[in-house]
Amino acid sequence: MKHRAPAMARARASWHNLPAMSDAVRAGMWATAVTIVLGALIVVGSRDLAQFDAALVGYTFATLFATWGIAYRYAMWLARPPTRMYWRRGWRAFAARLPANLVRGAWRLLADIAGNRFIFRRDRMRGLTHLLIMWGCFLAALITFPLVWGWIHFETVPGHLDTYRAYLFGYGAGEFPADSVLAFVAFHGLVWASFLVLAGVMLAFRRRMRDRGAEAVQMFGEDILPLVLLAAISVTGLMLTVSYTWLRGYAYSFLAILHAITVIVTLLWLPFGKFFHIFQRPAQLGVAFYKDEGARGAQATCKRCGRAHAPARMVRDLVTVERALGFRYEIAGGHYQEVCPACRRALFGLAQGALWTSPTEPT
Repeated sequence: MKHRAPAMARARASWHNLPAMSDAVRAGMWATAVTIVLGALIVVGSRDLAQFDAALVGYTFATLFATWGIAYRYAMWLARPPTRMYWRRGWRAFAARLPANLVRGAWRLLADIAGNRFIFRRDRMRGLTHLLIMWGCFLAALITFPLVWGWIHFETVPGHLDTYRAYLFGYGAGEFPADSVLAFVAFHGLVWASFLVLAGVMLAFRRRMRDRGAEAVQMFGEDILPLVLLAAISVTGLMLTVSYTWLRGYAYSFLAILHAITVIVTLLWLPFGKFFHIFQRPAQLGVAFYKDEGARGAQATCKRCGRAHAPARMVRDLVTVERALGFRYEIAGGHYQEVCPACRRALFGLAQGALWTSPTEPT
């Protein structure tokens, strides 16, 4: 035993001295694990692919690729010092007052995420635009992905060809007449989603054509292309409905291929474009809990005027994050973040005034 203890100590020391795993490798491992789990759920949910439609295999591979890309980028995003700090502090603040935060979190999820309250506060028309696009896309995803993955399918009831039976993960989930209102609403769900998305896209284009501020800073890849892709998916999907409803399937094969291309391109582009903020947005709930916890704690006082200006915990965390990013703003007697915003502006003005009044050095 006397000989084993030093050997174990050396083994532990050598393990801790190994180079840290890079963020990219760690993110790749998380992304691979999430993608494998989704693939397994597709196999299990479709009853070993018995209910999987082979014609939709392109959509499936596109969603798997998008899942890997989104999980990878999300893991890399969480590895950044500011995000990592907010993420940890948000969960700790949430767990500190769990019963009350469950109710408060449900309300914020409903108001801020589902209702886009924070956008409506900026501008009502902009809030309506985001609300239409968000709920249109959410409804389309809620219908499309389970169907593509084989989690949901419909069959006629034996002996009752005018009745449909819905299956969820291979289990019967209810029956309804083919000519019922429920059948009409359910089987045209993507139509309603397309109408919502198109209305939101038109409002978004209206703003970008009339708002000079938005027009000055907009970029094609970040602002125009997402709207074009959403409009293309919606229009081609509606054209499919028109084809099999009123045109007896005219040009249906071409429209199906065109619609598949627009959807697959959007899914492949999803992890790299502006739509990634959809997956970042729920993290603001943790930030809200972090702010609530900071407001209840000790407040930092300004080094210049002595007034409270921010939660002391937030100031300490901000200094830690800045140092992790390589920024050091130490000043005499403390740190720049310990000065309130009003005094910062005053100090900046005094510094500029000192430069104006100082004698000009000969060149």
